[in-house]
Parts: sequence; C-alpha cells; structure tokens
Amino acid sequence: MTSILNRAKQFLVSEDGPTATEYAVMLALIIIVALAAITSLGEQVSTVFTNVEGQLPDGN
Repeated sequence: MTSILNRAKQFLVSEDGPTATEYAVMLALIIIVALAAITSLGEQVSTVFTNVEGQLPDGN
C-alpha cells in the first residue's frame, strides 16, 4: 500500500504531466492556426484559378 502512495506522490510532484499537457495545448493551437490559414489560402487560390479559367479561350 505504501508503494502505491509513494508512486502517486511522485506522479503529483513530477513535472512530466504538466509539460506534456502544455505541449499538447501548443500543438492544438498550432493545428488550429494552420487549418485556418490553409482554409483561407485555399479559398483565395480557388478564386484565382476560377478567374484564370474564365479568361482562357475555349479549347474547341
């Protein structure tokens, strides 16, 4: 029983858990920013290609 309590105490004192949580939060924020940028950029690129396609002559 003492072993379990010692392990629990070491886990609570250890900084590995909070550090891993901080990294997970940073990773989530980076992913959110990247997805927002990709979505915005994708819409702009789609608009450019649509405009270019409209300016090209028909291939018939």
